[in-house]
Amino acid sequence: MSFLTSLPRRVVAIAGAIVLLLAAGIWITFTHASAQSSATGKNSKPGGTGQPSATAAPLQLVSETPANDTRGVNGVPAIKIQFSAPIAAGSPLPTIRPRLAGSWQGTGTSTLQFLPTAAYHQFTHVTVTIPGGVTGVKSARGGLLSSSATIRFRVGSYRSVRLGQLLAQLGYLPLTWTASSGATVPAATDATGQLEAAYNPPAGSWAWQSGYPSEIQRFWNGGAMSGLIMKGAVMAFEADHGLAVDGVVGPQVWTSALHALAAGRNNSHGYTYAIAHESNPETLTIWHNGQIVLHTLANTGIGAAPTMIGTAPVYLRYYFQIMKGKNPDGTKYADPVYYVSYFRAGEAVHYFNRGSYGWPQSLGCVELPLTEAKRAYPYLTYGSLVTVSRGSLTPAGSPVAN
Repeated sequence: MSFLTSLPRRVVAIAGAIVLLLAAGIWITFTHASAQSSATGKNSKPGGTGQPSATAAPLQLVSETPANDTRGVNGVPAIKIQFSAPIAAGSPLPTIRPRLAGSWQGTGTSTLQFLPTAAYHQFTHVTVTIPGGVTGVKSARGGLLSSSATIRFRVGSYRSVRLGQLLAQLGYLPLTWTASSGATVPAATDATGQLEAAYNPPAGSWAWQSGYPSEIQRFWNGGAMSGLIMKGAVMAFEADHGLAVDGVVGPQVWTSALHALAAGRNNSHGYTYAIAHESNPETLTIWHNGQIVLHTLANTGIGAAPTMIGTAPVYLRYYFQIMKGKNPDGTKYADPVYYVSYFRAGEAVHYFNRGSYGWPQSLGCVELPLTEAKRAYPYLTYGSLVTVSRGSLTPAGSPVAN
């Protein structure tokens, strides 16, 4: 222990100086500048280093949004990073990969927020890096973030209900969609707004277009892809835009739908629904845009090769085809047929030459007379739903909105 530190002492302030009075009667005086330097740890001489204070509290991360490893994040992410102290002006900002148009806000406060002006596509992997160390983020008091930090998250998927809204706007559904009062609906040409709506669809309500039979309502599931109406509408859209007609909603369907909306490329075929009714006599009825456009006698499958009861969308069409297969007795057939619209494997609506119509004669198909088949063919486009039913046919009307 030194002589000075071993002595009792007392500190007094005299004329802008600090005077240390030792018990032995010895006075040691520090100048004001020296005292200030000792108190703050800063070099007050001209040309000083300007380095951060050695005594400034280290900067720490308090929270990050989205949190690390989060999945299903909105594709227009509002990234927030909260620190333990306000951030210095001119402090280096976090980086985002892949890059996204937008800006960081909040310098001078303890929370930085990234406000995007664009959107990520679904399932994008995003990395946010917060620089640390001597060249990293600094607090307003000069405190450093000890080391760099990384946040990784994954963008989620678009919502199928929004695709339903788009398909309704484009004319591919037998329903109309109306936005709720106060809901924000982006303009058709607002690409960023449309992507944001794909992640967060605006609220609204659906209403059935008038004229269709009530049977069709069974195939609607509020815009979810589990509904046959949505699957058929997607297939119709795919066929119109040169995509694989499979009813599967992938990136190409979304991209094409957004482009079609911006360009005003609406459905030019209208909406068709058909019911083959196994009554006595058997009939086929076709509704198009809410109007009955064809009601005709038809043939369905015989007992050994019945037509499957149920509903499916048209997925394959031929003006002419040699239809080949085996008869119930094992013999082969190769029959020329016209105006063919397949809605299941081995089952199609088409012309077949018979002496009469209105009772079971086919091997599973719905057969029509030539004139009626020619009339039906332009309506039974890709995605058109065809129902085969044994129940009674409900008269057309204006179904209640779902």
